[in-house]
Amino acid sequence: MGKSYERIDGRLREFIEAQQMFFTATAPLDENGTVNLSPKGLTGSFVVLDEHRVAYLDFAGSNAETVAHLRENGRITLMWCAFQGPPNIVRVHGRGEPVFRDDPRFPELLARFPDIDPSPHGLRAIIVVTAERVRDSCGYAVPYMTYDEDRDLHGRRFAREDDASLSAYFAKRDIAQSIDGLPGVPLPLPPSV
Repeated sequence: MGKSYERIDGRLREFIEAQQMFFTATAPLDENGTVNLSPKGLTGSFVVLDEHRVAYLDFAGSNAETVAHLRENGRITLMWCAFQGPPNIVRVHGRGEPVFRDDPRFPELLARFPDIDPSPHGLRAIIVVTAERVRDSCGYAVPYMTYDEDRDLHGRRFAREDDASLSAYFAKRDIAQSIDGLPGVPLPLPPSV
């Protein structure tokens, strides 16, 4: 049976921080718009900021749906599944905000991720999520799967880019807007910190 929580702490925080992978879900306000669901990983790219806020690093990719949806309406759900150990699913429903590289808060937030070097990954923004509802559920149907290691492909691919070439890559992929035409990642990217 599912349970709601007032905050992200104790056993709940330990569970979230122990997972190697999580999912994000967002949607535009337009009922005909495209719902987005994305897997996230890379060790060290997610942190619990406090009892009500979490954050993750938004790396280079071929679209910007999450950023666009957050800029439009802020709605986001994060989900973690226990692929090992006791079955469990945790969801954080809340409001998210992309904090871009030229935001004065960016350096302080980036310092909260000491276990990863974001430079080879084409860091676009830090997504900060404020929880409005935190729930868990049984996870009885989630299969057992083992974590072997992070893939190194993303870092190897984007380590070849500097700010100018990364902005050119993004311009070709048109991440300045979503599939539905909403504003995405502002281009050109500000310089890396």
